[in-house]
Amino acid sequence: MSQWFNQIEWYSPYMLILLGIIPFLLYREVKQASKHSASLIYPSFDAFKPQVSWKLKLYQSIPYLKYLALVFLIIALARPQWVLREEKIDAEGIDIFLVMDLSSSMLSQDFNPNRLEISKLVAIDFVKKRSYDRIGLVGFSGEGFTQCPLTVDHQILTNLLSQLECGYLNDGTAIGLGLSTAINRLKDDSLTHSKVIILLTDGVNNAGEISPDLAAEMSKVFNIKIYAIGVGSTGEAYSPVGRQANGEFVFGMAPVNIDENLLRKITSETGGIYYRATNQNELQQIYQEIDRLEKTKIEVKVFKRFSEEYRFFLLIGLILIVLAWIIRITFNRLMP
Repeated sequence: MSQWFNQIEWYSPYMLILLGIIPFLLYREVKQASKHSASLIYPSFDAFKPQVSWKLKLYQSIPYLKYLALVFLIIALARPQWVLREEKIDAEGIDIFLVMDLSSSMLSQDFNPNRLEISKLVAIDFVKKRSYDRIGLVGFSGEGFTQCPLTVDHQILTNLLSQLECGYLNDGTAIGLGLSTAINRLKDDSLTHSKVIILLTDGVNNAGEISPDLAAEMSKVFNIKIYAIGVGSTGEAYSPVGRQANGEFVFGMAPVNIDENLLRKITSETGGIYYRATNQNELQQIYQEIDRLEKTKIEVKVFKRFSEEYRFFLLIGLILIVLAWIIRITFNRLMP
């Protein structure tokens, strides 16, 4: 029933104001009827109370039937309409590839607990805001790989994003290889005009067969915009400086080196922007700004279908009027 009322609109809602006078009219009529009715009063003898017949009770219901009918007729005049809303959403999504550095330096603890974990958390939050976009994921260190192709299933993507770890690939920072892996995916799989790469790294390109400059040229050819984020504090950070025979990292203080000139060049050539994040708050703000800059075009069209519901109220009102008339005629005939 509540759902029915939620989907009702009124063509002439001002007619409902008339409902406000009905209690007054009903009160006045009942009061006048009581003045003209005769009765005998027995102060203390309940046994002598007059018994009211069902016929009289039925006759006394006429004012209530009449005004109840008026309520239904006023509602009918207001023309209630049951509305079925349909929304058609036309969204021109953006194809986005997240390219994330997985070199051992991403375990540096100038972010708490480390750069990689915070980078994953912030990226997951970004993905959740891009409902209409296809997003993919590339990881790289000394080599690159596709962790997730372009998809609109963001639950799968965020699960795969949370599983990224350092140490499974040859160590190093192959920025060009990571970019080219994403570019190959975008040029082959993307069907949209808007294609974006968000590169996150904390180092200097020192590995891979493809240079970052060549990757930038490829990106321009396929009209792919690159945003780059240099993540890491300034000065020194508590970082992996070696590895034991069992594979565990050995930590020590090491300088923070990010090739910001290279990242600025890559982004400027492809129409993107370079950002530097020295803490978690800055990283969150960067993703928020990219989210604002790369807006998906969404057009929502609302269609309404109306079904007139006044007939039901009109019918009930007329039935009540006829019923009151029948009771009055019948009562008058039965009177001696």
